[in-house]
Amino acid sequence: MWIQRYYLRTSRELKRLDSISRSPIYAHFQESLSGISTIRAYHQQKRFSLENEWRVDANLRAYFPSINANRWLAVRLEFIGSVIILAAASFAIIAVATGSPLGAGTVGLAMSYALQITQSLNWVVRQTVEVETNIVSVERVLEYARLPSEAPEIISKHRPPVSWPQKGAVSFNGYSTRYREGLDLVLKNISLDIKSHEKIGVVGRTGAGKSSLTLALFRLIEPAHGDVTIDNLSTSSMGLLDLRRRLAIIPQDAALFEGTVRDNLDPGHVHDDTELWSVLDHARLRDHVASMPDQLDAHINEGGSNLSSGQRQLVSLARALLTPSNILVLDEATAAVDVETDAMLQTTLRSNMFKDRTIITSKCCEYNFPHTPANH
Repeated sequence: MWIQRYYLRTSRELKRLDSISRSPIYAHFQESLSGISTIRAYHQQKRFSLENEWRVDANLRAYFPSINANRWLAVRLEFIGSVIILAAASFAIIAVATGSPLGAGTVGLAMSYALQITQSLNWVVRQTVEVETNIVSVERVLEYARLPSEAPEIISKHRPPVSWPQKGAVSFNGYSTRYREGLDLVLKNISLDIKSHEKIGVVGRTGAGKSSLTLALFRLIEPAHGDVTIDNLSTSSMGLLDLRRRLAIIPQDAALFEGTVRDNLDPGHVHDDTELWSVLDHARLRDHVASMPDQLDAHINEGGSNLSSGQRQLVSLARALLTPSNILVLDEATAAVDVETDAMLQTTLRSNMFKDRTIITSKCCEYNFPHTPANH
């Protein structure tokens, strides 16, 4: 029992270190697989291979002591088992020498059980310790389960009208936010009014807070001070589903999932084929989808890997056209596309389909303007 308690404290901590250091290996390997084309294009295979080896080494620094501790336990349990076998044999010899009426069968049975004690000791101690060490995995699951969740999807007492947002006027009222408690504010006391149907550009250098402004609008990060109102209705008072389904966005990295073209354009399956072909036509994707086998039911690989970067961005544009919203957000939507696709996006956004929508677009600018703070 003393050996078990002593070993348990050590093995539990080593298991915790092993689990913590193993997760980065899987994460890095998955990132390398998803970006393997970019890694090869820039001839960075050796750097990523070395980084993977470094992470494996970091994990082995916790795994190797765990194996050593396991051998430490085995030696001591074997020693205790050997002592018991020696004692049983010695007592049997002493008993026979002193004339005790012990039969050969009794002595044989005693020795047989003594020889099995080593295996039994190992099994009992290891099973007990294994349960304790594997509970470390449950600790990690519970840690994730205790993370604070997002706000409720629907707040029945504060549901917006069906036609909201009818005008598309957006106001930031003394808005400040941070990514999590304990971090510095990323947006500080932002106050601005975007009128209905206005086309607003948010320009700033990397790290200025352009994407944070977008995240704040969709409430992916919650306000520390102030609030955001759309058509004089505070977004903080409503459910996340009611808010996000009324806003349209074309992100910098197009978000496509494995499924059909129809699933990616209309996940809720609320639009008919005529509407889908219409938005594909406006997004300059009709010809390409028509040439694909099964057309609207053509398969799209995970992440849209069977489409080019520009085509993925145009799918996002078509999805935004289907969203019944008077507010469209473009988060550096043309940063990762070619000049031709950029021109197509610009033409579509200037068309009559978007003339009655409020558009907020962000664009990176790596210039330091005189007398202007970098984070303004």
